[in-house]
Amino acid sequence: MDMLHVFSVRDLRTRSGDLLRDAEQGQLAIITKHGRPAILAVLFDRRLLDQGVHPALALTLFEQRRLTLAQAAKVADLSLDAFIDLLAPLGLAAVDYPAGELTDELEAAL
Repeated sequence: MDMLHVFSVRDLRTRSGDLLRDAEQGQLAIITKHGRPAILAVLFDRRLLDQGVHPALALTLFEQRRLTLAQAAKVADLSLDAFIDLLAPLGLAAVDYPAGELTDELEAAL
């Protein structure tokens, strides 16, 4: 998992190309002012337009494995069921276990 890139307001003068390139690659970035987070930079794309800011951010963070399913639902301000319903049309799996681990989980649940 990649770390969030951090840019200061001052960096924007000299590194705006880096920020744009990161965003185009789906990389989130924090822009700081006086050392404190001020802005979260996210790509303005179809997902953002279709889903809205909170669900789009939650989907991106979930897809990048930065948030769990429950955490992503909370960021999206949706119930767990409603968030799971967003995943299928986007081709995202709600659960991504390796086969052996999934078998162990199912056996433990029975």
